Amino acid sequence: MSIERIESVTYGVADLDECTRFFADFGLTLRSEEAGRVVFTTQVGQTLVLKHIDDPSLPASVEETPGIREVVWGVDSQGALDALVQRLATDRAVTVDGDGIVHTYDETGFGLGLAVTAPEHLDYDPRRYNSRGRIERWNSPHAPIADIRPIRICHVALNIPKEGWEAAMRFYADRLNFRAIDIVKPMGVFMQIEGDDDQHNFLLCHRPDRAGTNHTSYEVSGFDDVIEGGNHMIQKGWREARRLGRHTVGSNVFRFIHNPAGGRVEYAADMDRVDDSYPTRVHDETPPHHIWVLETNRDTPAPNTSEGTALA
Repeated sequence: MSIERIESVTYGVADLDECTRFFADFGLTLRSEEAGRVVFTTQVGQTLVLKHIDDPSLPASVEETPGIREVVWGVDSQGALDALVQRLATDRAVTVDGDGIVHTYDETGFGLGLAVTAPEHLDYDPRRYNSRGRIERWNSPHAPIADIRPIRICHVALNIPKEGWEAAMRFYADRLNFRAIDIVKPMGVFMQIEGDDDQHNFLLCHRPDRAGTNHTSYEVSGFDDVIEGGNHMIQKGWREARRLGRHTVGSNVFRFIHNPAGGRVEYAADMDRVDDSYPTRVHDETPPHHIWVLETNRDTPAPNTSEGTALA
């Protein structure tokens, strides 16, 4: 049995119009819009669902503010889904809706779903970069990217209480075959699903010591998409949450934007890929958040010299 990908993420939101505008600006494709429910898709057919925070069809919220109500995971076959449901149903209520999607909840109380997946595979050109001795782009000048379109939701990060964080991790490991790749004892657990090779597809973050939405991350084609995507969102009036940088755990280049639907969203590129030969790493101390982050001499007042004035 194998969970292949994140299939869908559902948010409960306070302002449906604002959140719809946000994800349209972010680059997702609007699939449907009806009273109280808006659905966006990624390039590979995952869905992002927005519902009003008072919608009775939403799973119960773990936080008072808008945020993620349910993450649905895509399973490779009906047989695999049935086997996973048997594991889940041993100690919690499990329901199946009219579309065959299984619904339950995890140890923290977040909505958890399972569905048979049918990924839309892309034949696309990733960004091509040149350096001495490695030429990927011949006779083709680089140009501004007209539309930033996220390829896929590559990971979801949820905040959980510190108490019981190990049980929360074991639930996903024992019931759903997630593998802990990096266990950062003071902070959280980065986990990989069985059917993917990203360094992590899921983060349970206990550092805030409360249940809530941390972020969703969207893979884009290259560094330029991360940079230009963030610039585009700022030009549209949205607020950047963290400067351009490269993470230590996972190694991906990132840029975060505050999300009116809850938490943040991340443009991500160049995530580490790991297979079964890669060991679980246990960190007694939290590694630095980033290998590098964009800095400028404007961050620190320059000395009162002609050179410093020129640089400022």
